[in-house]
Amino acid sequence: MSTIQHDKFEAVIGLEVHAQLLTQSKAFAPVSTEFGGAPNTQVTPLCLGHPGTLPVLNENLVRYTVRMGLATGCKIAEKSIFARKNYFYPDLPKGYQISQYETPICYDGEIEIELDNGRKRIGITRIHMEEDAGKSIHDRDPVNTLVDLNRAGVPLIEIVSEPDLRTPGEAYAYLKKIRQIVQYLEICDGNMEEGSLRCDANVSVRPRGESAFGTRTELKNMNSFRNVERAIQFEIDRQIELIESGGEVVQETLLWDPDKLQTRQMRSKEEAHDYRYFPEPDIPPVVLEEDFVDEVRQNLPEMPESRRERFEKQLGLNSDDARTLTENRYLADYYEEILEYLDNPKAAANLVMTEVLRVLNEQSIDIQDFPVRPKPLADLIRLKQDEKINSSAMQKIFNRMLEQEEEPEKLAGEMNLLQISEEGFVEPIIREVLDAHPDEVMRYREGKKQLIGFFIGQVMQKSKGQANPKQVRELLTKKLDQIEKS
Repeated sequence: MSTIQHDKFEAVIGLEVHAQLLTQSKAFAPVSTEFGGAPNTQVTPLCLGHPGTLPVLNENLVRYTVRMGLATGCKIAEKSIFARKNYFYPDLPKGYQISQYETPICYDGEIEIELDNGRKRIGITRIHMEEDAGKSIHDRDPVNTLVDLNRAGVPLIEIVSEPDLRTPGEAYAYLKKIRQIVQYLEICDGNMEEGSLRCDANVSVRPRGESAFGTRTELKNMNSFRNVERAIQFEIDRQIELIESGGEVVQETLLWDPDKLQTRQMRSKEEAHDYRYFPEPDIPPVVLEEDFVDEVRQNLPEMPESRRERFEKQLGLNSDDARTLTENRYLADYYEEILEYLDNPKAAANLVMTEVLRVLNEQSIDIQDFPVRPKPLADLIRLKQDEKINSSAMQKIFNRMLEQEEEPEKLAGEMNLLQISEEGFVEPIIREVLDAHPDEVMRYREGKKQLIGFFIGQVMQKSKGQANPKQVRELLTKKLDQIEKS
């Protein structure tokens, strides 16, 4: 479906983002949450929905949720209550999900996103705690749907935005901002492909200038930032086409098909009463003491905006480089670890922004999987800084370091890339070059000073790149001046 011009209509978009928390155990049971275990090995009777089992609240579920609430300017409820969200699905053996409904733990917050035309504040309605369901697997068996309950009970937060987003691009920017915040807080790894960050979108359209909302649909199964943007754009176009052809938008839940780049109906959209919410009888209300909230607030990490400002003011980076380096917490940490071994912020930024990011993009890996650690990279930069290698050699050594875990200076020696600054090495080569090119020497003496580049090139070629170019220029200039005066 082609993108439709929205001259007559505007979209109204709200996102519901689910973030799996990086706790070691599940929300209400003492069992591992580690990703990738064999199916149905990380379960307890509680995860399996056995009668008589009682949930016990994981304190870190509360702590991490409060961290997110404080980081997004939310009010923190002194008292919040868990609720049972009742529905039947094969991967929910209890027949209900423990969540929060009327009394979320965090509410009335906002975040600021950056757009091409400036900044925009997006309201956050609520952030609440809940448990994840299991996972239905449809592609392992030609006949049956398989169920893996390892994920059942993994702690989640759900971040519900106000309907303040108007374009797929704004939704994309908002979701990236959410991922950035949860990564900085170290409460979620933000990996959409593994499902640790998931997003549902509520989309409606209305004639421009109207304040009433149109009928909304909910989009699910968007497992990447790009698919979120594509799915929302498709749904906006679909609704506008439907309205302009005389039809009506039906409230329903739609699944995004990333292969066909279109949506398909999943079910009619549920309302809150469909879930028959009622207070969870087995978990007491969560009452937060002021000291607990203050302790969480005092231990919040440096957030991206303040870190970017520090990179600009203290390290002297330009705004674009500082923004790129702080976009991802782990990249910013990597960069700052280089500076623990090297007092040259700009040189470190240049190498990270060019070579390191190039490799990450080419290999589709995260900085955590980058094979070269910060100290060897700092040592490589220092070799260039101390004029022991040139830029070309630096590139070659960097590429070798990706494959071979070795000190850069040792690699430079093995590859014959170390520059030699001893005059006893360079002077004979200079004499040989000048003796071999008497015509060029004469033209230099006659005023063709730009020939100094020719002589430097000849010396570097004969030295196989091992001569120090700066020293070569100085010695050549001195020698040629002596010839001119003689």
